[in-house]
Amino acid sequence: MWCCRPAGCDSQRGCETKELTRRWRPGYRLDLFGLLSPLRRGRGDPTLRLDPEQGTAWRTSTTAAGPATLALRGDPDGVVTARAWGPGAAHVLDAVPALLGAHDDDSGFVAHHPLVADARRRSPWLRLGATGRVWDVLVPAVLEQKVTGIEARRSWSELCRRFGTPAPGPAGAQGLLVVPTSTAVRTIPDWEWHRAGVDSARRRALLAAAVVAHRLEEAVTLRGSTGRALLCEVPGIGVWTAAEVAQRAWGDPDAVSVGDFHLPSVVGWALVGRPLDDAGMLAVLEPYAPQRQRAVRYVEASGLRRPRFGPRYSPRDYRAI
Repeated sequence: MWCCRPAGCDSQRGCETKELTRRWRPGYRLDLFGLLSPLRRGRGDPTLRLDPEQGTAWRTSTTAAGPATLALRGDPDGVVTARAWGPGAAHVLDAVPALLGAHDDDSGFVAHHPLVADARRRSPWLRLGATGRVWDVLVPAVLEQKVTGIEARRSWSELCRRFGTPAPGPAGAQGLLVVPTSTAVRTIPDWEWHRAGVDSARRRALLAAAVVAHRLEEAVTLRGSTGRALLCEVPGIGVWTAAEVAQRAWGDPDAVSVGDFHLPSVVGWALVGRPLDDAGMLAVLEPYAPQRQRAVRYVEASGLRRPRFGPRYSPRDYRAI
């Protein structure tokens, strides 16, 4: 159940300022910030703000009804208080349980490695949340293709700032933004992509995705390998990007980010004590199918870090090219 205040919404501006609220009690231990952290693209992410001091997480998103802002706060009694603003407020409130992992099912998961078993024992709160929206997580995933995190976060912030919209409700005044819509992305001129530091390959992928953005949302319903395959039909979207989207849009427990620069080494050092390539990583993770991504999350939660043997990959600035 959710309620609204103040009553009435006879204009677009009214929809943006009206606050809808919902109280929901999860039937499990909830780590609000840990669960939402995979959605954050750097500390300066303009679409997601985690505020542990205030105990509140702020997130913007697109919906079929329009943009929305969602504020989540875990109360001492275990109840989550959700507040939402914007034309899509009702949609994001309905999606709160899925976003916070209520539909995640780890039954049948067996820890085949001591490190995974220990991480699972120490992290009973670990769940896979689902945003229910492809576009919001697809844009930053494409921007992260074959570049450093610094480059990707810079482009993400720049595109949101220049072509997104202010967050509905009070978060807009605090600088929170909504990801540019597919329509807005299709209108971005070439020089603005360059100004945002986005090379031609990632630009073409985003433009191709924007043309069929409505159809791509069907991947959330299809789920699993079928949903990922639908995403891969778009030129410029491969298995890595599809997996990154699947992990966040529908909480896919088996979507492994094959092609990731760091992940094979992280998994290799954690589970077999040496670096691996993609094929080796998939072989080591095979016993965990169909929950290989869950095993990866436990590896990441273990805190183990692979040894560093050389300098980090230097970021490039495509704006200077």
